[in-house]
Amino acid sequence: MTPEEIVERFKLLGLNEQKAKETLKNANVTKVLLAALDEVQLQSLPLGAGILIYHLATKIKPQTMSKLNFICQYIASGKLDSTLRVDAALDYLLGNINEANVNIEEFEKACGVGVIVTPEQVEQAVEKHMVKYKQELLEKRYRFNSGIIMQAVRADLTWADGKAIKSEVDVQIFDLLGPKTEADLAPVPKAKKEAKAGDTTKKSKKEETKVSKQENVESSEDIGGATSISELMKKLPFHAPGENYKSDGYVVTSHTKRLLEEHLKITGGKVRTRFPPEPNGILHIGHAKAININFGYAAAHDGVCFLRYDDTNPEKEEEKFFIGIKDMVEWLGYKPYKITHSSDYFDQLYEWAIQLIKKDLAYVCHQKSEDIKGFNPPPSPWRIRPIEESLQLFEDMKNGKIDEGDATLRMKITLEEGKQDPVAYRIRFKPHHRTGNKWCIYPTYDYTHCLCDSIEHITHSLCTKEFQSRRSSYYWLCNALGIYCPVQWEYGRLNVNYTVVSKRKIAKLIEEGIVNDWDDPRLYTLSALRRGGVPAAAVNAFCAALGVTGALGAVDPALLHAAVRDHLNVTAPRAMVVLEPLKIRIVNFPSEQPISIQVPDFPSEPERGSHSVTFDKVIYIEATDFKEEMEKGYRRLTPTQSVGLRHAGYVIKVSKVIKDPSGKVLELECTAESTDSSEKPKAFIHWVSEPISIEVRLYEPLFKHKNPEDPNEVPGGFLSDCRDDTLKVMEAYADSSIKGAKVYDKFQFERIGFFSVDPDSSQTHMVFNRTVSLKEDTGK
Repeated sequence: MTPEEIVERFKLLGLNEQKAKETLKNANVTKVLLAALDEVQLQSLPLGAGILIYHLATKIKPQTMSKLNFICQYIASGKLDSTLRVDAALDYLLGNINEANVNIEEFEKACGVGVIVTPEQVEQAVEKHMVKYKQELLEKRYRFNSGIIMQAVRADLTWADGKAIKSEVDVQIFDLLGPKTEADLAPVPKAKKEAKAGDTTKKSKKEETKVSKQENVESSEDIGGATSISELMKKLPFHAPGENYKSDGYVVTSHTKRLLEEHLKITGGKVRTRFPPEPNGILHIGHAKAININFGYAAAHDGVCFLRYDDTNPEKEEEKFFIGIKDMVEWLGYKPYKITHSSDYFDQLYEWAIQLIKKDLAYVCHQKSEDIKGFNPPPSPWRIRPIEESLQLFEDMKNGKIDEGDATLRMKITLEEGKQDPVAYRIRFKPHHRTGNKWCIYPTYDYTHCLCDSIEHITHSLCTKEFQSRRSSYYWLCNALGIYCPVQWEYGRLNVNYTVVSKRKIAKLIEEGIVNDWDDPRLYTLSALRRGGVPAAAVNAFCAALGVTGALGAVDPALLHAAVRDHLNVTAPRAMVVLEPLKIRIVNFPSEQPISIQVPDFPSEPERGSHSVTFDKVIYIEATDFKEEMEKGYRRLTPTQSVGLRHAGYVIKVSKVIKDPSGKVLELECTAESTDSSEKPKAFIHWVSEPISIEVRLYEPLFKHKNPEDPNEVPGGFLSDCRDDTLKVMEAYADSSIKGAKVYDKFQFERIGFFSVDPDSSQTHMVFNRTVSLKEDTGK
């Protein structure tokens, strides 16, 4: 059938030409719609039934396709005469997926077949609910949300026609209020929105454009950003526990109903998720999204989340990675329901592998790994090997009788991407971190992942988009073994520009001395973010603001920095620190003794506390806050321009400039005057007196290009893209109030930026890392 002929057939249903052509572009709907058209006589369809057939084709799931003819006949007979009834029919059939024969009585009751709602019933129901909202209607008049009444009537009269309900509500509102007045027709005044501190969802138009471009075109299933992970997770349209069969693509078998009933008894109907990292490296910013989605979804639905180490590769696993992963999960604010390991289930996984061989669904293969890499590898000549032979060889593999690389166990399935017979087991003569030398065969991700999910009765197996091509093997394997099958849901992974997160590449940066370790603040590992002073709450807010989309893309680090600023702006107390000190002697200091000044920790909220700062005749200011020659637009201290001292209540004026023989300014002598009597200065600057000396580390972005791993952008490789001088270490002066701050304590150094105490600090030597700079241009 030509496309033109198909369009003409679709038009017979009542679709206009444009809609028919749009439908043709959707291969799945077209396929279902053509199948539905073969089930009915178009000429004898009741009025409007054609549109219901179209609605059916857009809504039916693969699990209920076997009942397509059944539903079509009900539409053709006029028994399903509205989209409401068609949707109810689909819901009923999906909910009774394991029933070989449809219970007609239950089905018709569920769909409201034969139920007639009279205009009088609609009128009475509307009257009943109008009484409840009469006062509010009289106050708000036509600005009242009439949808509330329509919803309430729909709850009373499930099968009432929606148009009839709306019409009756409109009539009764008009009877109550009369015609619309000029006030009713006037536009609603826009409420002024006050910016809230710490609102990480607030973006400029420029930022919003940037995000939309970065995340590409969102699909209809994409969920936009939210102010918190909890709010975001409640938006996700995932299935309820035990209703796995309602998910698109889920494979239903004759055992599904029984297995789901057993599953619900074990879980108590609770949501169960898991975060399954490989313990062979440090977690990075991309993992933060995975942690938040898995732990966050469980928390938002009163469920539980497992931390499961996918420890199936003994060559790369180290104790420090196990510890580091758990630390980062807890740093982000989550507590695992249970910590498990894939190796906990090695015995069960081995027994299931034997079952697959006995069912002729797996075989031992001798093709080399290089021979089966990529797409379209040659088929295995051992695929038809006798079952008994594979059983013996698999036992030989387990007993160490076959060399590494000489045999694998492969499953008889073709993945969505066309890859055939993925490997289930390979030989590795390496002791395992937990099981020692018990095993010399280890299961692969493709084999282990879904089976461990099944063992732990995971309800939602949430993973990144690259695993979508493994979904068919996930369902196939669980069903082949006749065990509970969870649902796999995929989302787009989080990538950040101007960085690398590959374990191998970070190791190379460390080896070359470009960064110091895995937690170097120039990296985007989670331990590096923590060391740099990024708060966990800001990382979570950043993930929430990005939403959950299926689109692959990368975001600019500026979006994370914005979330960090928003959080620290309301949580980091202020302190005065001078990075490049210039000594000032106040020749007319108003007191013989140093003065103690109370400085608010949060100037806009003084009630949140304060700290004491010493003010004496010798103070230090930033060298950049003084210029010997006046420049246009410069607002700070010059020989002819005074400046105010923040929090001190004084304005200083230069009386003498002291220089060394080379002409460098060493010291200033100034006079001070109270702000009560002096002329208002153009600017107020920060200062310190009787300071303590601290080490300050100023980090800059590590890479020059957005995609340092892209050979088109960086032909010389990512190492060649590293900037010089990305770390500047300074000896600075700080007010003594920060003495004794603990590791990871955070401060806003006034007019400079946000800083965090580094783990290298000691009682006698404090070290601070700059987390992010301030938004404001401090050059004014």
